Amino acid sequence: MFKNKTLLITGGTGSFGNAVLKRFLDTDIKEIRIFSRDEKKQEDIRKQLNNKKVKYYIGDVRDINSVNTAMVNVDYVFHAAALKQVPSCEFFPMEAVKTNVMGTENVLSSAIQHNVKNVICLSTDKAVYPINAMGISKAMMEKVTVAKSRTVDIKDTTISGTRYGNVMASRGSVIPLFIEQIKRGNPLTITDPEMTRYLMSLDDAVELVLFAFQNANQGDIFVQKAPASTIGDLAQAVKELFKANNPIEVIGTRHGEKLYETLLTREEMAVATDMDGYYRIPADNRDLNYNKYFTEGEEEISEGWEYNSHNTHRLSIEEIKNLLLGLDLVKEELNKIGVTQ
Repeated sequence: MFKNKTLLITGGTGSFGNAVLKRFLDTDIKEIRIFSRDEKKQEDIRKQLNNKKVKYYIGDVRDINSVNTAMVNVDYVFHAAALKQVPSCEFFPMEAVKTNVMGTENVLSSAIQHNVKNVICLSTDKAVYPINAMGISKAMMEKVTVAKSRTVDIKDTTISGTRYGNVMASRGSVIPLFIEQIKRGNPLTITDPEMTRYLMSLDDAVELVLFAFQNANQGDIFVQKAPASTIGDLAQAVKELFKANNPIEVIGTRHGEKLYETLLTREEMAVATDMDGYYRIPADNRDLNYNKYFTEGEEEISEGWEYNSHNTHRLSIEEIKNLLLGLDLVKEELNKIGVTQ
């Protein structure tokens, strides 16, 4: 599918972009374009990879001119650029709107204008029943994605989205924090030991995007079925892997934080297609005939259930440890301190 093709990754210097590079560099893809506003990270990646297949574009999804420059002769787009830190978005919500909502509009408009064949927009569980500015902006990003998909024929540009929960060992995730706290001899700080989170790897995130790439109809959103654990069990699993005696300290739920992650609402589950390891959420393509909203109900919604990290498969501590041992970060840190499994 990617032979002799050009792929653009917005926000390409982040964790997801690095995982895509790792996956694709040794294939017969023609070119991978890294688009971001972080020149330092681009320079670090350029020195590390030293690969002529990778091209670097300084720009910002808020600036459509810089997006247009990077979009010329692109076949496919993975749109990962976003403001993702909950506290930052809470204090600066309009910055989240500019990047996550308006930036997505710019990327999609540019992709359509340049006849890009396929665009995948990356979203988050926080967009489902959002309670913070980051989640609200990502929910609006999804709405923009679906609305934009209605304006273009699938023969020209296919627009779809993916939604995933906590990505293990990604930038800003709790696992690197736990490891750093162990190394410093500090307590492992957790918000609520009964809080649950999905456990997905970066490789899982890439697989989800590739599944969407292969299977998307116009406006679809895809979710990967994933196991979950409590934060308390995750902290204990990290302690046991590192043979650490650090205490666990409960600090309380932070502002804007959910008890569990939800990947599909009841309304979405009523129409979703079960595709083995994935769910497909089709676009709502109703028009502005409001009678349908006021006079026609949905019995399936009333009787339905949402898909969240409380009701998915719950991992044991041993299962969590086995999952963690598959992460490069964990293996590297265990090697550094000479801990063998």
